[in-house]
Amino acid sequence: MARPSKLSPEQWADVERRSAEGETARALAREFDIDEAAIRRRVNPQTPQIKAVAHKLVEAREALAALPVSQQYMALNIADRWRNISNSYTLAAELATKTGHRLHALANAEVCRVDDSGPLSEGSIKTLRSVGVLTKMGNDALVPASNLLAANKAAVEKANADDGMVGISATDRTARIAQIMAAAQRRKEAADDDADHS
Repeated sequence: MARPSKLSPEQWADVERRSAEGETARALAREFDIDEAAIRRRVNPQTPQIKAVAHKLVEAREALAALPVSQQYMALNIADRWRNISNSYTLAAELATKTGHRLHALANAEVCRVDDSGPLSEGSIKTLRSVGVLTKMGNDALVPASNLLAANKAAVEKANADDGMVGISATDRTARIAQIMAAAQRRKEAADDDADHS
């Protein structure tokens, strides 16, 4: 059994936050009087991802701030609508999956009522019809969720193929898009500066 941690959950949260902000594991280990390896095991695997997400957020905020105010509102409204649509599709798929699961469970319960000694008896045939109907309804309920998963996969693959980012993960792709947007913004600002000095 593992020894209990010397640090409370709040202290670990502080260590994780400060590590993500750039403090070294060695300095944190000294301050909290714990082994540096414990910090590396617990914090370091998460730190690169946290920093990458933070970097993307900063770039997105900078790109948004560079837009005129009216376009900022439009961009935020579009993003909110996309988030709402995505959440609605996700909820619909989740509910459809639960419905399909429940219908399949009912079909399974009905199968138990089939008479093993007379599976073709009138009662068993009637039960098997019910099983067939419940199974078909369960399968039909799963279609929206399956279609959503397939559409999402196809959309991601198409987007990756369209912009030359085939084989790049969604996280890396998002980071690359943020870099492109930031570079475009820097070029625009440089061009504006050049125009002001002319």
